[in-house]
Amino acid sequence: MVIAIVASCTETGGSDDLTPPGIDLQAEAENAITVGNRLMVAGEYELALKSFSRAALEQGMTTEVLTSMGTANLGLRRLGQAEALLRRAVQDEPDWSVPWNNLGVLLVEQGEYPEAAQVFRRAYALDNGESDAIRDNLRLALAKMENPDNTNPEKQEYTLEQLGDGQFKLRKLP
Repeated sequence: MVIAIVASCTETGGSDDLTPPGIDLQAEAENAITVGNRLMVAGEYELALKSFSRAALEQGMTTEVLTSMGTANLGLRRLGQAEALLRRAVQDEPDWSVPWNNLGVLLVEQGEYPEAAQVFRRAYALDNGESDAIRDNLRLALAKMENPDNTNPEKQEYTLEQLGDGQFKLRKLP
């Protein structure tokens, strides 16, 4: 009887299996872009960038990957890197409004309001005027162009707000 009790205590269903309980090794991994977008929403831009880099290894440097990586770099305030990636994304797929909008957000961050307004106009046209976020970003860029006295970056702080499908809106911090 003691041997049966000891045997039942040591029996784990495969002593060589080091997989934690509840982990299905046969399951398909979550899409790296989806994971990265969730991390962006959580404000974890560095982790999001790593996830987007994994997506680049899996899918190649698609427009979606370029846009996502550029936006993560924007969140990290790496504006030079973000600009290069976003400009490449709009060059690769000039008919997709999301990279145009995110490039406009970058240009506002850099204080390039006339170019930002032009970029937002293009994004808004490509989106057929359906995006409130792009319209609001365009209004912000136009307001900054019209009132250059109120464009001091030291006094105004903005944050990125994800709206879905990798699209972002500038939101003024309270």
